[in-house]
Amino acid sequence: MDMNTIEAVVPTTDPAQWRDGDAWLAGGTVLFSYGSFAFGPQPLKRLLDLGSAGWTPVSVTDAGIELAATCTIAELYNLPGQPGVFQETWPALDLIRPCCDSFVASFKVWNMSTVGGNLCTSLPAGPVISLCAGLDGTATILGPGGASRSVPVSDFVTGDATNCLAPGELLRSIRLPASALASRVAFRRLSLSNLGRSGVLLIGRLDAGTSFVLTVTAATKRPVQLRFDALPDTDALAAALDEAIPAGLYHNDIHGLPVWRRDMTYRLADEIRAELTASEGAPGLRVSGDFWPPSDRGHHAPGLRAQQEGA
Repeated sequence: MDMNTIEAVVPTTDPAQWRDGDAWLAGGTVLFSYGSFAFGPQPLKRLLDLGSAGWTPVSVTDAGIELAATCTIAELYNLPGQPGVFQETWPALDLIRPCCDSFVASFKVWNMSTVGGNLCTSLPAGPVISLCAGLDGTATILGPGGASRSVPVSDFVTGDATNCLAPGELLRSIRLPASALASRVAFRRLSLSNLGRSGVLLIGRLDAGTSFVLTVTAATKRPVQLRFDALPDTDALAAALDEAIPAGLYHNDIHGLPVWRRDMTYRLADEIRAELTASEGAPGLRVSGDFWPPSDRGHHAPGLRAQQEGA
């Protein structure tokens, strides 16, 4: 942690207060690890602290779920099974815990890291990006002078560590529509190492029992979403992936070469297609990777439970 250039920490949620040399501070797990030069050659001078924003972490209505940007990963993990959450009519809630598990992070990170921070960091392997893009989430962005705009999460991230935010803009919340939450879903994730950073993370959705939505993340520099009026066969799905993802869009880092990420994307996409084509709970389906199907871990994040038990 190297933040020795900070001159002030300002509690505010007002984008009008932003100026050059500022950074928004939520959980700070990434910002503090990157240090004063997190955003370029010019050091940060002030942190605009959202800690006292008082935004309700999770709001549930018949229309869907709204996640505040300051909602922590621990709070997101605890959402399924909470009173007022329509678990039976919103089967896509099953995606939340596998996506949270994809952080492969300690309870200290889960209790501080935020939904908004994961989106704004905009790394290919950001699991909240995967979750919200896969469920057709919409981001609400605040700007100076009371300005507000909405952007689909699938378009929010524009590349490796880049997004659509203009200087000073603030991510306020993400809305997940009930129509997507009501869909049947499938999840696949692969890493090159046990409990390593996601190299490939795909989410499939079957809307109204017919239309198919596939969201590719981690393998690519930004989310890629494919939509079909009906479930495609293997060849049609492969052809659609060919068209949607050029070779240069596959991510390349120590967690996976582009050729491996591409091959695994095609493999996992076809597994998802097969799972959603079969009847629910059909035995004998191939499941690569980890964290799916989700296990029953109660209503508390593992780290929180360990703390409560004196671990």
